[in-house]
Amino acid sequence: MKLLGAVLAGGQASRFGSDKALAEIGGHSLLSLAVDALVPWCDTVVVVGRSEAPTSTLPDWPRPDMGPLGGIAAALRLARTDGFDAVLTVGVDSPGLPADLLERLLPAPAYLADQPVIGLWPVGADEAIMEILNGDGRHSLRALAERTGARPVDLGAAVSNVNTPDDLAALAQAGVKRPS
Repeated sequence: MKLLGAVLAGGQASRFGSDKALAEIGGHSLLSLAVDALVPWCDTVVVVGRSEAPTSTLPDWPRPDMGPLGGIAAALRLARTDGFDAVLTVGVDSPGLPADLLERLLPAPAYLADQPVIGLWPVGADEAIMEILNGDGRHSLRALAERTGARPVDLGAAVSNVNTPDDLAALAQAGVKRPS
C-alpha cells in the first residue's frame, strides 16, 4: 500500500495563545515531531495548512479555515493525483503516537475514537469529503467517518493532545520522546 502521511497544521491555536506548531518539547517543535512520527509508516509526508514546514506543504482545500476536513481534503486530492492508496492523518498537536498506530488503523477507513483527526482514509474518501464540504449538514470528522463507514479504534489509552501551554508543559515533564 502506497501511503501519504499528512500532518494537519492549519488551526488557529486560539486556546494555545501562539503558533502551537512551533512550540517545543525537548528542543523539537510539535510540527517536526509530527512529521517525524509519520516518516516510518509513510512513503511521503506533507504538512497541510501551513506555508513553511520541515517537509512539503499544501494549503487546505477548497479554501483555508475549513478545519480538519479542509486539510484531509487537500491530502486526499494529492493522494489521488500522485497514485497513493490512502492517507494517514495526524494533528500537529498529538506527539507521542503509539508505535503500532498504523497496524491498529488498518484496514482503512479508521480513526481514533477519542481523536478522529488521527485516521487512515482511503483515497476514495475524497468523494465523501467533498459531499460534506459542499453540503448543508455537519462539517465534521464524525460526519466523514459516518459517510465512509470508518471504524473507530480505541487504543485503551488517550493520545496526547496539546491545546494549551499547560498541556505542553505536562508533556514535557512526562518526557515525550522524538520518534526514531
